[in-house]
Order: sequence, then C-alpha cells, then structure tokens
Amino acid sequence: MSIFIRASAIHLFGHFLNCLKMDFDKMLIDFGEYGSYQKQLIWLVVLPCVLPCGFHAYNQLFMASIPEHWCKDEYNFNYTSKINQCLDSRNNTCKFWDYDHSRYLSTIVTEWDLVCSKQFYPTFALTIFGVSGLFGMLLFGFIQDGLGRRPAFFIYLFIECIFGIATAFAKDFWTWLIFRIGVGFTVPAILATPNVLPIEFVGPAHRTTCILLTNIAHSIGMVLLSLVLYAFRDWRQLALATSLPFTVYFLYWWSFPESPRWLLACGKFEKAKPILLKMAKVNGKDISLDYMDQLKIKYEKEFKNQKSKTIKKYNVFHLFKTPNLRLKTISITFIWFVNTTVYVGLSYYAPALSSDEHLNFFLAGAVELPTYIVLWPAMEKFGRKSLLLISMLIGGCACLAATFPILDDQWTLIMFCIGKMGISSSYVILSLFAPELYPTVVRGLGISVSSVAGMIGPVGLPVINYVGMGSQLSLIVMGALQIIGALVTLILPETKNCHLPQTLDDGEKYK
Repeated sequence: MSIFIRASAIHLFGHFLNCLKMDFDKMLIDFGEYGSYQKQLIWLVVLPCVLPCGFHAYNQLFMASIPEHWCKDEYNFNYTSKINQCLDSRNNTCKFWDYDHSRYLSTIVTEWDLVCSKQFYPTFALTIFGVSGLFGMLLFGFIQDGLGRRPAFFIYLFIECIFGIATAFAKDFWTWLIFRIGVGFTVPAILATPNVLPIEFVGPAHRTTCILLTNIAHSIGMVLLSLVLYAFRDWRQLALATSLPFTVYFLYWWSFPESPRWLLACGKFEKAKPILLKMAKVNGKDISLDYMDQLKIKYEKEFKNQKSKTIKKYNVFHLFKTPNLRLKTISITFIWFVNTTVYVGLSYYAPALSSDEHLNFFLAGAVELPTYIVLWPAMEKFGRKSLLLISMLIGGCACLAATFPILDDQWTLIMFCIGKMGISSSYVILSLFAPELYPTVVRGLGISVSSVAGMIGPVGLPVINYVGMGSQLSLIVMGALQIIGALVTLILPETKNCHLPQTLDDGEKYK
C-alpha cells in the first residue's frame, strides 16, 4: 500500500482468527454481520483513515524533485552551461546553480543544491525511507498484539504527524532526512489498522467487499494527493499540507472502536460487551441481557479451556518443512515480492514519465479505480488463480511495451497506465488468494513472511531508478518480474469454492 503494502496487514487478521476457539463469525449473525453499524464504521471512520499512508508514502517524490538546472559561473556571469551540467566556463566543477522554477517554487534540491556530486542524496533518502518502513512494520505487529488496534493506530498517527510537520522546518538535508525517517517508520504500518479492522467487524461473506473498499479508498487517496501536489509547489508548504490536516483524525479517538474479535481473543469480554451491544442496537438486533450473560459464561469456559491446553507453537521452519507447502511458500513469497516491487515502482516511476509529473501521478492513481469495479464480480465468477495470472501478464507486457524506442511519450504513458491497472488488479487478488493457500495453523505466519519479504523490493527501487536514469531500465525490470511472477502462479492451486486447509497435513495435500 505503500499499501504498498496494503495487503501486508492481513497476516495480523489470520493470527487473531486462531486465538479463540469460540466462533466469532457465528456470534456476528446475532449482532449483525454487515448492518448499519459496520457500514457507518467503514465509510465514516475506517476509509478516511486509509489516506495518511499514501500521502506520506509519496509526497517525498515531489519534495525532492530535481528540476532542470544550469551552472551559475562566478567568473563569467554571461556564461550559461548546458542543462544539468556540472562544469563552469573554465571546465571547473560548478559551485553555484540556477534552477528552472516553472514547475516548482522550491524543492530540497533547489534549496540545498543537491545536484552533481550530491545528486544521489534524494535517492539515498528514499531508500532509507523504505528501510525505516520495514522496521516500523515489524514493530507495529507487536504493538497491535499487545495494545490493540485502536491505540496502535493513534500512536503511529502521532509519530507520522509530528515528524511530517517537523519536516517543513528542517534547516539542512540531514535534519530533513532524520524527520523523513520518522515519517517512514509509520509507512505502511499505519495502514494495517484500517485494512484489518473492517474485516474483523463483518461476517465472512463481506470480507471481499471490505478489502476492495479499502483499496478503492487508497486509490482515491492517490488522486487527492495529486491535487495537493499540484496546488503546493513549495516543498515546505507541501510537507505541511500533507501532514497538518491529519491532526484532525485525533478526534476519531472517541468514535474509533477497538476490535471485539481482538478483545475476546485477549480475554477481555467486559470491554467487548458494550461494543457488541452498540453494534446490535444500531443494526436493529434485539439482544437481551440474559443472552449476554449466557454468552459470557460460554466464552469464559472456552477461554479457560484454551489456556489450560498445551497449544502447539509454529514457527517459520514449519512453512518449509514439507515439499508442497515449501513450494507454495516460496511461490507466494516471490509473487508478493513482485507485486509490492512493481506497484511501488510504478508509483515512483510515474513522475519521470514525461514533463507533466503531476498529471502522470494523477493518472497512476485514477487508472486503478476501474480495475476494482471489474474485479468485484470477476473474482467470484472466475476464481483467483486465472485472474492473477492474466493481470500479471497484462501488467508485465505493458511495462515492456512502454520501452519500445520507436514510439512516443504518449504511447509510453498509455502502456504505463495499462501496466498500473494490471499490477493493481493482481495485488488485490493476491491479498485474497495467498491467505487461502496457507493452512490455518500457519496462515498468519505465512502471510507475515511473504509480506515482509515483499517490502524488501521497494527499498532497492530508488537505486534501480537512479542507475537507469535517462533510460527505461526500471520498466524493463518490472515487466520481466511480472511475467516471471505470472509463470510462477501456474504452480499454485485454485482456491475458489474450496475448503481452506486447516493443518499442515491438509496444506500438504492441497494441490
């Protein structure tokens, strides 16, 4: 999401499904599986909370944009060097520059002269931003496990807003980088709560709807961000414009519920009770106090039985213990790596497509929206595997076609948009497909391994873009990865209308 990395949050959901033997999905039938309460929660609270991640994941591309520049000769004021050259009239290394301010009033590059010998600095900053996000995501899982969905989201929102606002007041590059590391720490982790929370509040039949809605919200966020980017051409103003509005989200503290599924899994029935009763009331369900008392007795009995049992613990090695599960784990992890790398890569690459980087970024977000409308019924009719294969093939071929040297910028832009539609589709399909392939006992662990491994790709993407500057190396790499990923999909079984594997033995037989 990044979310980049939007789907990476699903491993948390798989973990909590297995924490409690009591069937929460059956309980939801009595309280309302997808009534007015869930719809209000999703539309008024959850979906707006998707926006901060995308805003902070991509605003750095424009804060650090490199406009055309010329050497300002200290000896010959009438001298004008060639565009983007680093030598003055005496062929000495240039010390001062003039910049084209027609598209940007100011960027960190123009303010601190990050060109020539310092031209790698923006790339370095984007790489460190990605590394910070990797560590932030790993820690966020522990915070959500220990403290819950609600406090974890607001802790990361606080960090993101503080460092995001501080970015605007940085006096030099290294101070700015420290503030960006703070922001990067929350990306994409802060997206985990709005991704997982609606899934935990609805019945199984409505989870696909929730996943698609959060993806649509993310794409709309990209479109909104492009408008903000267009309006604010000074990097300090941009930093404030993409941070200050989200301080209003702290008002959600009083309307942002904790997940009752998580509360029950942690033995906190009394805290889950008012949330469940409010859900029933808003959904028009009549729940008596006697029902709640009986439910509490049943719950506490099952919770005590669960604690008294010796539960087998699973670790990463169980994912590779048997041949079939090992092959599926490697395949899913590689496909996840491809999807994360290409989705983020195309978003990073969008501003470099042509002279109008703001339009390109707008299109990169807007073209995702039609794919979700098509995917909604298609996944129910055709299944996961075939759609994942087709989406990745379309995306890969489009990326490679965009590199044809005999064609113009308009062709490149069209192929880029088709490629973005392809990878957006495959990412959504993968977020549903992968959890269905792992056995229940290691589902959360498997998705965690695959998604974290996928986050490694975006860390190296800025370097690939830098090395391929002036060429289309990035598109070639991303196109090739998608085609290879599509071929790897052939190894995996279809999961449509199939019973999900529960044990490791089930997973081994599931081919």
